Amino acid sequence: MVTTSNNSSSAFSFDHRDMMAFILVMSLHGLQSMITELLPEFSIGGLGVSIGPFWFVAMSVVLLFRSFWACLAIPVGGIVFGEILIGDFSALGAVEGLIVITLSWFFAMSLITDPKNVKQIAAVGFLAKAMEETAAWFIDVGKFYVGVEELEAISWLPETVWATEGIGALLQIIIAGVIFGAIPTLFLYPRLRGKIEPLLGMSPVEGRDGPMFTRTSLKRLIAWVALIPVAFAFETLSETSGGLITFTPEFVETYGQAFLFVPIAIAAVVSFGLVAYRQRKVDGLQD
Repeated sequence: MVTTSNNSSSAFSFDHRDMMAFILVMSLHGLQSMITELLPEFSIGGLGVSIGPFWFVAMSVVLLFRSFWACLAIPVGGIVFGEILIGDFSALGAVEGLIVITLSWFFAMSLITDPKNVKQIAAVGFLAKAMEETAAWFIDVGKFYVGVEELEAISWLPETVWATEGIGALLQIIIAGVIFGAIPTLFLYPRLRGKIEPLLGMSPVEGRDGPMFTRTSLKRLIAWVALIPVAFAFETLSETSGGLITFTPEFVETYGQAFLFVPIAIAAVVSFGLVAYRQRKVDGLQD
């Protein structure tokens, strides 16, 4: 039985349905992030490029709910399953992702006018990933200029750091945003819409009239721009202060790559367990 619609409340409202959506997005993103950690990194033109998370999972699931908490669940999933559970966590270092990833997705999803339009959904998901990588590019270059990190640049022409880091960001946008993001989303999203939301007691989000860019979009874009320097400040502090609060038993270094299967197993149990539990709940209400 569906009890509420996603668009009947504020993007910041939080109840048990939002909690379930948060847990689902967090665990699914953590699961696919850790799976891709097992894949090798490759090089393009001397630049090391990782496949990174299979972003179509986040794109497809997060854009079903379109709430602030669903956006926040993406970086939290990376922190819980990709840092804490493998024993490599820095509180200050985690802030950049919390700000940049959350606000990039929160802005991008405000542009959606027709959630049934798969091409629009894929384009918005790509935009969110592109914004994330662009912000990370500025932050990484900024760390070079303040002297807290050494990046690849020609010694007599430090401005080349913009090009080297920019090329790396562009490659990630293409690989993670298009190849493992927008394109698979075209096929996965329509197969999930209308099937996942009822399990959590929600009805699918409906479309809206008007332009894609609204006053709400402007506010979220301003927040993104304004908080990028804050993310930079926290990332700089993490490089110079030791992270403030850290948890670094380094389980992978101690037990080897096989330890990555621990967070993978936990994320799988949480995500699929939640779906199975809610499916039984729904079936029980229908009997």
